[in-house]
Amino acid sequence: MTQQAAALQTYNNELVKCIEDLHSKREELSRQIKHEEEEKDRLQHDIRVLSEKLSRINESLAQRLTARTSLDRTIAETEAAYSKILESSQSLLSILKQEAGDLSKATEPRRKEY
Repeated sequence: MTQQAAALQTYNNELVKCIEDLHSKREELSRQIKHEEEEKDRLQHDIRVLSEKLSRINESLAQRLTARTSLDRTIAETEAAYSKILESSQSLLSILKQEAGDLSKATEPRRKEY
């Protein structure tokens, strides 16, 4: 029976060692899980912060694009009106020059023709 007791003790020792190894593996796995859960929480927080920032930037960008479109329209309308003013000024200047020429011809002393 001593031999059986020795074998039983050996099996017991191996069994205890296997259980201890399993506990060690479980503890290591628990540390890894905790680490990944902390990283997950940090990443979720970062995503939340970045999502809020993205939302604010999108709103600001939309407002700025609307303002730029409005300015583009105002610039185009102003340039078109200015172009019409220039055309009118040129026409008026031509008419005035023509009338001034006609007036100067009318006021010139007539030459006597012999």
